[in-house]
Amino acid sequence: MQTTLNNTAQSGSSGSSDAILAATNGAQLSDMFTKLLVAQIQNQDPLSPTDPSQFVSQLTQLSQVEALNKMSSQTGSGNGMLQNLQTLALGGQVGASVMVQTGNVELGSSPLHGAVNLDNNTAQLNLTLTGSDGQPHVLALGPQVAGPVSFNIDPAALGLPAGSYSIAARTDSGASPTVEIGGTINSVRVGSNGSAVLNISGVGSIDAAAITQFNGRPAA
Repeated sequence: MQTTLNNTAQSGSSGSSDAILAATNGAQLSDMFTKLLVAQIQNQDPLSPTDPSQFVSQLTQLSQVEALNKMSSQTGSGNGMLQNLQTLALGGQVGASVMVQTGNVELGSSPLHGAVNLDNNTAQLNLTLTGSDGQPHVLALGPQVAGPVSFNIDPAALGLPAGSYSIAARTDSGASPTVEIGGTINSVRVGSNGSAVLNISGVGSIDAAAITQFNGRPAA
């Protein structure tokens, strides 16, 4: 199992490009303003010249716009750095057990465990797995009280072939509570938008924001 960080440099490069672009736009804005200001002075009415305080006001507005552009550039660079730090931190968690909120699972030969988060008591809770063939497989969990409801999915016992399945929970009242699946972090990579993408056993690729709980590494 390896942590893939080969896109980190590319992300950093993208941040630098954004900063250069912001600086270029700021320089163009300043040059355009200067030209407009000179044209305004040259074409003012000699008998009724423009109040100098208006020029000062315009210069102040330009300074404010340039300051905002610089702040935006610095914020973008800071966000890129935070994303890279997050990826490095998550890379150190490869091999750890986690719980993730998801609507999809990858079934193999090993059982999966998970939990449904109920807001209210229910007389009947069903867990539905739907494969690529569109055939639903319902796992009845019976009456449950509010809170996390643990469950296990044993593909062999349920006669489910390996593959990708959507997973959803539903109560007798029609509510659709969230589903969490437990798995191991196999790898971490940088996504196209710069955020960390994790590969979780039993789930597949998922955004880091989907993690709801870290359970640590199993004892050796």
